[in-house]
Amino acid sequence: MKKKLIVTFLLALTFVLPTLLMAADQDEPTIYVVKRGDTLWGLSERFVKDPYYWPNLWASNEQVTNPHFIYPGQMVRVFPDRLEFVPKEQVRMMAAGEKQSAATVKAEEIMQQVVEEQKFKIRGSEGFLMEKDLKPFGYVIGGQHGRIVSGFDDIVYTDIGTAHGVKGGEKFNIFRDEGAISHPVTNEVLGKKMIPLGRLQLTDLETNTSRAIITQTFKEVTAGSYLFPLKKDSRRFVTLKKATRELKGFIVESNSGTVIIAAGDIVYIDLGSNHGAEPGNLLYIAREVVLDKEYTEGRVGRLPQELIGAVVILETGKKTATALVVKSIDSIYKGDKLFSHTK
Repeated sequence: MKKKLIVTFLLALTFVLPTLLMAADQDEPTIYVVKRGDTLWGLSERFVKDPYYWPNLWASNEQVTNPHFIYPGQMVRVFPDRLEFVPKEQVRMMAAGEKQSAATVKAEEIMQQVVEEQKFKIRGSEGFLMEKDLKPFGYVIGGQHGRIVSGFDDIVYTDIGTAHGVKGGEKFNIFRDEGAISHPVTNEVLGKKMIPLGRLQLTDLETNTSRAIITQTFKEVTAGSYLFPLKKDSRRFVTLKKATRELKGFIVESNSGTVIIAAGDIVYIDLGSNHGAEPGNLLYIAREVVLDKEYTEGRVGRLPQELIGAVVILETGKKTATALVVKSIDSIYKGDKLFSHTK
């Protein structure tokens, strides 16, 4: 059911393959020979015009065991709406002298640049859900000269001092607590929504307090803001990675708090490391189809789910994760279902 649903979704998003890539006979596929550096992501982007087609390409080809390791010499049949790897036996025959399609040469000519594997940048401004077993390292306790609101290059005071094992010059992320987030289905409290405000650096320390300067701001900083140590890799890239197990969950909140969620938005989900979720996992967004009972009661059962988008996990907690919406073909809402596509 899931595989059929994904195929339907991906085909609905597919553009017509440029005629330059097609053989004279529309039913005759182009044969492309994999080059060094090629990835499933790149092949899907180049030929099918949709990089998110690659999970289907991966799942339907048993010879591809790792989505980011395909090898020079492997052959791919390119159809207007799909890609198929040529079985190893046929590749050997073709390499031994079997006649290849003239379209192979055309494909080689236009594939002069290899599409790089897609990466997703973590900027440090995505926020997260602070689960109950996680506590802030400290707090902003006030602004210089009694300021209620502080910004870039302003001086603030914290409750972090030498007694906490820190030294001058250490950097911290600043967050605002926007309240507890409950699961849209179970009503379980998943954690507090942490919205990033910026960063600060400790300058002068006492035993239990310190002076600090705000070095970066996304939003205004006020007393009571939470402080977490700045990670060395706070700005990094996440690449696609296949889920090691079947994942099923829900979108529970958005970073912006808006009702309608779309591509490019940051969301928080109820899947974390305890569930086997990892940064880079691609999850599809699905919604139940509900029809007017006046016309359907007693005549139809459960309808196929409607696939409306996809997210990539950026960071994980134990039970929750921060994710980026990378695809949306309809409005997305809190409570929409998520699932992974495994082989």
